[in-house]
Amino acid sequence: MFKRSFLITAVAMLALAAGCANQKGPATKAIADAEAAIAAFKDDASRLLPNDLSSIETTVAGLKDNLAKGDYKAVLAAAPELTKKITELRDATAAKKAEWEAATAAAKEQWTAYAADLPKMVEAIQSRVDILGKARRLPKNVSKEAFDGAKAGLDWMKANWAEANDAFNSGNAIDAAAKAQAVKDKGAEVLKQLGLAPSA
Repeated sequence: MFKRSFLITAVAMLALAAGCANQKGPATKAIADAEAAIAAFKDDASRLLPNDLSSIETTVAGLKDNLAKGDYKAVLAAAPELTKKITELRDATAAKKAEWEAATAAAKEQWTAYAADLPKMVEAIQSRVDILGKARRLPKNVSKEAFDGAKAGLDWMKANWAEANDAFNSGNAIDAAAKAQAVKDKGAEVLKQLGLAPSA
């Protein structure tokens, strides 16, 4: 009786081992396929949707741990949902990239105008500040507080225009255009402080 029970147990264990062995291949392939699919768009996803990518990579890491422990069933059970999430992230990344490319193209067009006009604005403001700084008294329409504010504003414009140029030269046209617009807005404010009407 004992011998018969032992044989039954042994057969059951062998069957289980065979079942596990049969699952190892598919489980290994599932993870390899997932990593290959992620690699195809990982660079764009890390730039455009880093949090979503990190979440999926954490899931993959967990399944790799399961694979290493021999829990192939858990890997195979999670594979369909993982595949779905990877597909969703791939599509979302593609859409985000298309938006980014369109925004970058628009920003580059804007930059052409900024690059032509803003240095002239800064130069005009600098000239006005120099003239008023040498004058014995300020014009009636320019208070000392306004003049001091204009000088501080001019310094801000110079610093941020330099940052905008750095951003554009680094390939970030969107950030460059945003900074340039801020400089333009500040310039309009400074011109008013100096008693000048900003140009359109």
